[in-house]
Amino acid sequence: MLGFFSKQPVHPLADPKEAKIILGEIVTREPLLAVEDASAWLESVAADTGFKPLQRLDLALRLDEAAVAQARRLARDYPSLSDQSRAMESRQWGIGRGYWQLLINAYLDSLARLKAGEKDAEAIRPQLGVLYGRLIGALAARLKWDQFRYGPVDPEFWLNVGGTYLAAFDGKLDRKPLQLYAGAPETTIEAEYLKVLVFQATSMDKLKPLQIEIAEHLVAHFLPHFSLIRELRPENVYWVDAAKPVPPTRLAKLPEVSPTLRFFNGTQALEAVNETAEQITKDRRVPPNINLGAQYDADAVLPVLGHLAMYWAPKPPMRNTNRRRLASPLKVVNGMTGVHRRLSGYGSETEGVESWIVDDVSLGGLGAHATLSRTGWLRIGALVAVQPDGGDNWLIGVVRRYVRTGANNHSIGIETISKAPRAVLADAGGLLTEALLLDVPEVGEYARMALPHNTLEEGVALLFKVDEKNARLHPRETVATGPDFVIANFFVQSYS
Repeated sequence: MLGFFSKQPVHPLADPKEAKIILGEIVTREPLLAVEDASAWLESVAADTGFKPLQRLDLALRLDEAAVAQARRLARDYPSLSDQSRAMESRQWGIGRGYWQLLINAYLDSLARLKAGEKDAEAIRPQLGVLYGRLIGALAARLKWDQFRYGPVDPEFWLNVGGTYLAAFDGKLDRKPLQLYAGAPETTIEAEYLKVLVFQATSMDKLKPLQIEIAEHLVAHFLPHFSLIRELRPENVYWVDAAKPVPPTRLAKLPEVSPTLRFFNGTQALEAVNETAEQITKDRRVPPNINLGAQYDADAVLPVLGHLAMYWAPKPPMRNTNRRRLASPLKVVNGMTGVHRRLSGYGSETEGVESWIVDDVSLGGLGAHATLSRTGWLRIGALVAVQPDGGDNWLIGVVRRYVRTGANNHSIGIETISKAPRAVLADAGGLLTEALLLDVPEVGEYARMALPHNTLEEGVALLFKVDEKNARLHPRETVATGPDFVIANFFVQSYS
């Protein structure tokens, strides 16, 4: 499509031969560099005023085509960085998310030029189907990057994705089959929009980055079991108003009726999810017809399937206990090392302590919000010690829900796992190991202990003193793991 370019503009991509070389290099480069290159070219095209509207769109589409596989690999590889270098993780997140934002900007710019009646913009119209589909796909990809860091998701996102779907609906393009990329299976704009809605409705704020990556592929796999409808039916579970800046919502009460209202449910998908989970449990492998973008073992996939089943069920997950609303200060210490140091009484009263605000409490945990500028440690599965205002003891908990509600604002859900923890220094076969005793030991019973990651050894007993008593505990099964800790059941052989 670049063959009709005139001598102006003099941008490198305006030359067909040069463009072929540039696009070919993007295809073959490793993911991070390929996405960086594609981003730079998207920025340069946007800044060049010499391109006609169709030329701009054509270059965006071709850069998208060249970089899409590498951009997806970049997202696939990102979760492995979450427990490694913070600087590397931040760089990859910025490049990955930034690329899709630049692509979104390019596609929205083309639509704006067409809507404004800009000269020569009518030439874009025959490309509207693929433009709408690619735009929703780019928005979906950016949403995943946002969810990798648990938001926030700007209300404008829902206006853009919903508005794109409605434009396709009005133009009778929403259910027209199209192939978005070479070699990709056929899809529809409605299916791409529905995929975004189901992804958002699956509560990614309770999953780790790797689980979010797996969940996205599972949503695509089970998508044929979902349908987007305009009618209010008894089986409806979720609703969304595509013209409003709000995400899909559980149908707890009837929304305001409007022609842009849509409904969907996962009842049929739920049955398929359960059948798949049973098959994986039996075979201990993921069926070859499920494309997850990479190879994952059964133990990585099964918890995600369980999560999907929970949030696609007709009835939402219920709390085990009632929550009591309040607003009071909360002291927080993070990480296995920090928690052990705090409970051992080392350091000053403020060392390593953050101040949050409790929103609600229950027997099983608490919800809180925090204003923090640096949150490198905060993630699903992180170990924390918390002390409510006025309390004199620390509780041990694990972060189970995390949502960024603003640039430095965070909403956190914590499951309490111990209300009377003790920090001990244990002898593990001659090696001194920092450990947290989570239960009161009783001879002949089991007690949970938290240890630093990679320090739990099978068959190696822990010997330590607590409350002037000598304890000897033998490790049994592991019950939980996190970024820097492992929790296991221990058999209490002696405690006297």
